[in-house]
Amino acid sequence: MLAALLDLLLPPRCAGCGAPGAPACPGCTALLRAPAPRPPEPAPPGLPECWSAARYAGPARRMILAYKERGRTALAPVLAGCLAEVVAAALGGRPAPVALVPVPSARAAVRRRGHDPMGVLATRAAALLRERGVPAVVVRALRPARRVADQAGLTAAERAANLAGALEARAPRGRWPAGLSAVPVDDIVTTGATLAEASRALRAAGARVAFAATLAATGRRRPARHARPAAVAREGDA
Repeated sequence: MLAALLDLLLPPRCAGCGAPGAPACPGCTALLRAPAPRPPEPAPPGLPECWSAARYAGPARRMILAYKERGRTALAPVLAGCLAEVVAAALGGRPAPVALVPVPSARAAVRRRGHDPMGVLATRAAALLRERGVPAVVVRALRPARRVADQAGLTAAERAANLAGALEARAPRGRWPAGLSAVPVDDIVTTGATLAEASRALRAAGARVAFAATLAATGRRRPARHARPAAVAREGDA
């Protein structure tokens, strides 16, 4: 909240590079507008095609962390635009009806941050997609089914076990609308365990999952035998 207040009182600086003038300069924003399929390797069972706006590194990483963990909520319009670009690219120009389904944060995390990062971005992104002729809505269908351990430092197998059955989905009005594809959205994807679990829960509720969309991908590749991936500073990392 302090960072958001400072954004109002002081001349803004880019969260990606520190340049004065705006919360996100054109150069850093451009780095978050390179939508492409960026699946983890290996991908967990049940993970749909996974698209992201950028690699989780450099200015892109700093901007996402500033928005999510440091209260730089002025970045929401920029990041929502990037998320909308990802969804539009994944649709390939088709105006197919889609429901953006944000992966929920733990209640404690929402209280600590003072905002719901992905819920806000999904709502803004859906509005931008509708302006482009894509019938997009936000459906907050996912909710935690049980508590999970901190994901940081866990191997891919440990993350998958930690998240198995951790989410549940409820279809709107008890039944998922025919012809409306679900698109789970999150900030970053690492092993894909969170998005695979979100997709499982949505399918169990009767949804067709078209693909998953994130702001960034860590670029995780198959580790050496018995190696543990480096921890990423993100609660609930996928």
